[in-house]
Amino acid sequence: MPRLWRQNDHTSGGSTVTDTARWEAALRAAPGVLRADLRPGRRDPLPRNRWLSWLPHAHLVLLSVLLGMWDMALYENAMDPAPGSMTLLVLCQGAAPVLALTRPAAAFWLSSGALLLSGALTAAVFGAHWPWTGAGIALHTLVLLLLSLRVRPAAAVAALGLTLLSGAATAVPRAVAHLPTLPQGSVAFVTAVVVGCSLRASRVSRTRLAEQEELTAEERARRALLEERGRIARELHDVVAHHMSVISIQAQVAPHLVADPSPELRENLAGIRQNAVDALTELRRVLGVLRGDGAADDAAAGVRHAPQPTLDRLGELFANVRAAGLDVTAGTEGAPRPLSPGTELSAYRIVQEALSNAMRHAPGARACVRTHYHPGGLTVRVTNTAATRPAGGVSPGFAREPGHGLLGMRERAAMLGGELAAGPTPDGGWEVTATLPAPLPTQPHPKDGS
Repeated sequence: MPRLWRQNDHTSGGSTVTDTARWEAALRAAPGVLRADLRPGRRDPLPRNRWLSWLPHAHLVLLSVLLGMWDMALYENAMDPAPGSMTLLVLCQGAAPVLALTRPAAAFWLSSGALLLSGALTAAVFGAHWPWTGAGIALHTLVLLLLSLRVRPAAAVAALGLTLLSGAATAVPRAVAHLPTLPQGSVAFVTAVVVGCSLRASRVSRTRLAEQEELTAEERARRALLEERGRIARELHDVVAHHMSVISIQAQVAPHLVADPSPELRENLAGIRQNAVDALTELRRVLGVLRGDGAADDAAAGVRHAPQPTLDRLGELFANVRAAGLDVTAGTEGAPRPLSPGTELSAYRIVQEALSNAMRHAPGARACVRTHYHPGGLTVRVTNTAATRPAGGVSPGFAREPGHGLLGMRERAAMLGGELAAGPTPDGGWEVTATLPAPLPTQPHPKDGS
């Protein structure tokens, strides 16, 4: 039990030290913040409103003009007539909120100077405790609000403190009647700073949240791209490893198929076999890690070592899709011919992913798969009609490997030098068309006389 208390005391002491260090760091950084945010030449335009555009700016200019006219009328009635210096100060004070739309720090210094000089002038003329007028308070409140929206809270609080100190300096107690505008102005100024800092904090939070969401979306897309590339690399490894193994075996068996092979033939075949083995070993060393990454995600241990699907297995895929509830029809144009393993695998995966997307995003729709063999290669077209009920998840009855939609399909088509286009159809459905190059082999010309 005493040990537990000592641990709690240590934790509390560590937290106190951390808070103290944080406050010390903030105090050391405060002069730099004030110099940067309250520098008169600092330009920070107020952005336009998303819905109202520049209308709030125009309203602020109109309000500043009206408050300036009211302020001038107050001084005219009190001084009858007001001196030219007071007129200049009122003009500066009325222009400060307009200047704050683009240069809030310069507007603050202009408005603060005008407040200080006008308070000192009225105190000298009347000998009264009259530092601020109601219109002057309203104008400076606008300046502080616009300043607090664009500077850090430390700078806004410093500006508020300077304003209150300037008002206290001009409020010299006299044994005459006075207007108690200092408390009223202080309440207005504090409210403006609190509201401005709160709105700025909310805007900064929204901006950071939007940036974080954008970064998260980019990271998710990048991760999906890497995962799909890894899956393609694993499948490519299977295809290439198979062919390299066949080359190695054929090179090993070939000498036994000849009655009396020459030493040169044996040496060349041995070199071919050794090169094939070395290439296969290097390939497994480079891509074996990628193949192993997906082992934990496979539904069964044998999935990773199963033969890669080709177009001959589209019938099995269609059967699984129909069992999962998607009405799919298929058709073939042109004369089917053997294609390279990579082309057949990519075509199969594109059809599989397109049908999966149709099941996921268009429940109740009908799908159609068309494969067209032409001299330049293979074109696969998968279309589906519009959904007949709200979209939900993929039916658990459709067993498929995890993919990443259009991203993976485009990767597969680009890997083979082909193209993929996807987009909505006029009837509200969706269409995916992939063109994979697979030209016909050139036929040798018969020799003359043969």
